[in-house]
Amino acid sequence: MSDHRTGLLLALVGGLALSFDVPLVRLGGGELWQTLALRSLSTFILGFLVWLVILCIHPRNPALRPGKAGLAAGICYGLSTITFLGGVFNTATANVVFIVAFTPMFAALFGWFFLREHLSRSTAITMALMILGVGLIVSGGLAAGELLGNLSAIATAVLLAGAITIGRKSGTNLGLVPLAATIIPGFVGFAMMDAGGLSTVPAPFWVLLDGLLVLPLAFWCLATGPKYLSGPEVGMFYLLETVLAPVWMWMIFGEEIHIRVLLGGVVLILALVGHALWQMRSRGSNESMTVQSG
Repeated sequence: MSDHRTGLLLALVGGLALSFDVPLVRLGGGELWQTLALRSLSTFILGFLVWLVILCIHPRNPALRPGKAGLAAGICYGLSTITFLGGVFNTATANVVFIVAFTPMFAALFGWFFLREHLSRSTAITMALMILGVGLIVSGGLAAGELLGNLSAIATAVLLAGAITIGRKSGTNLGLVPLAATIIPGFVGFAMMDAGGLSTVPAPFWVLLDGLLVLPLAFWCLATGPKYLSGPEVGMFYLLETVLAPVWMWMIFGEEIHIRVLLGGVVLILALVGHALWQMRSRGSNESMTVQSG
């Protein structure tokens, strides 16, 4: 019970921290490329320092040398950062976080196609419902001038699912890869930014707070949670960003949520919560049968 409470606390802190990512980026007030460079390079510097500390304490830690799988996953993670911020700067926050919530379903689909993993009926039904939800969200994208942002969000979900699939296929410890991969968007943002560079970000404190503290804290907590909780339980805490980020944006910036986006988001969240609850119930039933047979 103590371990379970620890896992719940870690996942809760991680999910809450992650929900502040987009508001902090917007509070910085900068353009896309300057913000991308500042946020990514600050996270990379922190990741490099963590790498040095682990190297000194445990030089043979496999996470320090993830190999080809780490390189492939790193490319996916790096590109996903670019597409995620591209979505944030080109469409409403609710569109981005609702669509990116489709990531676990893309991962399940990739696992079925590339890894020959079994696709359960509950997962297939959840995917169908989520496709309906995403369809509602993007249905007005062209007319609203949000097509690029919506496509960027979909690309983010695909890339993150690709990184997850690579990690599962290789079985390699990729814990430090997302931090190291921020060098890719950092370099791209630095190369694409306008004259004046990072100094043109009006309020860099908020972006640095995001890159140096909030994102690393969120990812560490959510990555540690599975030690104490089941995968579905941890996955439900990722939904805190999906639910809360649009709320923070409404409270801080007055960003409204269109009815079609709200309806699509409700469909996505209910589908994911229902799928997670079903998985937890199935896992509990299997464990009970194992204990009884033992």
